[in-house]
Amino acid sequence: MSGGEHGESSAMLSGEALFAVAAARASELPGADCTHPFGPDWDVYKVRDRVFMLATRLVGRPIVTVKVSPPEGDVLRESFAQISPGYHMNKRHWITLDGFDSPTVAVVPGGDDNVLDEALVEDLITGSYLLVLERNVPRSKWPVDPATFGRRDADDPRTDGPVADGPRGS
Repeated sequence: MSGGEHGESSAMLSGEALFAVAAARASELPGADCTHPFGPDWDVYKVRDRVFMLATRLVGRPIVTVKVSPPEGDVLRESFAQISPGYHMNKRHWITLDGFDSPTVAVVPGGDDNVLDEALVEDLITGSYLLVLERNVPRSKWPVDPATFGRRDADDPRTDGPVADGPRGS
């Protein structure tokens, strides 16, 4: 994911906005539950009892941790100053999104305009959910099919390309 795909024309997502977007996206995913196994300061989102997102504050700053494939994590950590190896998680498979509020710090050195925006955060949370579902949950317990969830079906006449296997407008 490059700045051309996310971040160039969007405002930086930081602080409480990061928490709000992350919680809203995680909560709307089929079969997702928010738990607090580490106390009230940690929101732990799970699908079928498997963690796909954690949210808390680190030294007062909001952070959100999600699972990614190692190659994607490498690219994201190199491209976004607000993304670092997963806090208290496996550093190859998890990344942390930092909600610090300084736009001068959030811009990657070298002039890139890569900053966390709402679309990127939503994509990372959805990707984490699907990755955990596909790799850590028995197929018989899947609330959706990871291969088709989130795909737009341009041939469906009911709407302008609804999301396959996702919630339909009701």
